[in-house]
Amino acid sequence: MSIETETTDFLVIGGGVAGLRSAIELAATGARVHVVTKDQSTEGSTEYAQGGIAVALSDEDEVGIHYEDTIKAGDGLCNEEAVRILVEEGPGRIEELIEWGAEFDKDGPRLSFTLEAAHSRKRILHAQGDATGKELQRVLVSKARSFTNIMRYPYTMVVDLLVEDGRCTGALMLHRGRFKGLRAKATVLATGGAGQVYSVTTNPQVSTGDGIAVASRAGAKLKDMEFVQFHPTSLYMPSAPHFLLSEAMRGEGAVLINTRMERFMEHYDTRAELAPRDIVSRAIAMEMHKTGSSHVYLDMRHLDPEFLKKRFPRIYATCLEYEMDITRQPVPICPAMHYMMGGVMTGASGATTLPGLYAAGETACTGIHGANRLASNSLLEGLVYGARAGAAAASDKAPAPENPDLEPPRPFTISAHDEIRGSLKRLMWEKVGIIRSEESLSQARDEMRQWEYILGKSFMTRRELELKNMLQVCLSITEAAISRRQSVGAHFRSDFPERP
Repeated sequence: MSIETETTDFLVIGGGVAGLRSAIELAATGARVHVVTKDQSTEGSTEYAQGGIAVALSDEDEVGIHYEDTIKAGDGLCNEEAVRILVEEGPGRIEELIEWGAEFDKDGPRLSFTLEAAHSRKRILHAQGDATGKELQRVLVSKARSFTNIMRYPYTMVVDLLVEDGRCTGALMLHRGRFKGLRAKATVLATGGAGQVYSVTTNPQVSTGDGIAVASRAGAKLKDMEFVQFHPTSLYMPSAPHFLLSEAMRGEGAVLINTRMERFMEHYDTRAELAPRDIVSRAIAMEMHKTGSSHVYLDMRHLDPEFLKKRFPRIYATCLEYEMDITRQPVPICPAMHYMMGGVMTGASGATTLPGLYAAGETACTGIHGANRLASNSLLEGLVYGARAGAAAASDKAPAPENPDLEPPRPFTISAHDEIRGSLKRLMWEKVGIIRSEESLSQARDEMRQWEYILGKSFMTRRELELKNMLQVCLSITEAAISRRQSVGAHFRSDFPERP
């Protein structure tokens, strides 16, 4: 018995900043656009992004300086052309958002810019202090809803891409427990990152690397999978999730102290708390090891309480829910997996190595971030390259695909899949985490191979499909980390500590 199949002009998988910006670009051509999201339409990393969006729009800044800061943070491995596009097209994308109704924080009539680690100028725009991603999501959803030719399908998970004659022609979906085919002349992957493959992460539950996994299974090339960014400061409390404490807090003067109440960052880098994220994360990990503690502290007690409440209202309120007053107490923190620099390899247009398939945002790897992402470049990347992927997909000259019947896959059930999921996440954190070695990586790969039978099976539940995708992503990260026998950026090998 064949499954229900629908045909559209363009398929966008993912509803964050990159997916929505792609959909808006496609819809402006008058074409039919289907946007599918695994969960409710607004659930994803964009919604939770606090830090802000980096853009060279202030009087003291220039796109050339933003370019140099990005290249420097990427530790020499950035794609220079991709970075140039990001910083040059970024201001126009922000001005476009403002025209659509985005309300960024201001000092009087002028936009307010702040400083974050590894930036040499104040260039970070914020909304409502620490709810920038939420504001971007609001504006982009509102703009998308103004197009009657955008159809949204929430609670619809991608199972696999459809590939015919070497071309992506859509995707097989799982919609509310039933298989469904969606055929399109071009498909844009914008499913976000893969933080949930680690036991300690700031990412939401939906971030299981689905887009990266399905693209890889379809034959698209991946790139830079070893470069995983760990955010230095996530809330560490047994009763709380690993809530992100924004980079901007250190930009505003917060300092790091160990459990002996001593500052320590000066011993690791002359830039102290404003060093790039990879350096700060490793310093915290080493300090935790030295003191035999599971955390250190972020200390803001020396800063003005009213300023903190106004500047970080969401963080202040969330910490209060766990009886932690950031204006009066040092906040216990630890590093957490935060962002994938690697992903589905694309060119400047968002085109992958599989014809008919485009990718944007954290799912994609344009090479912008190199070995280490500069803080607050991710939302800008979603806007700039989401628009580019949409434009490229719209100009794809392939004819609309045929609509032949699709045979439903034979479902398979994993016994104890939640147990495997937990073991996999812990394995990644312990063996493929902030500090790696040949020994730890090889041990991780050997253990993962016990579960490789999962990769060839079909499943009927979201949890099982997620586990399949997580395992595929974990193997890709681990293999790439084994292959890079050097330390560079966020990839630190204790057996090769010096970059050649």
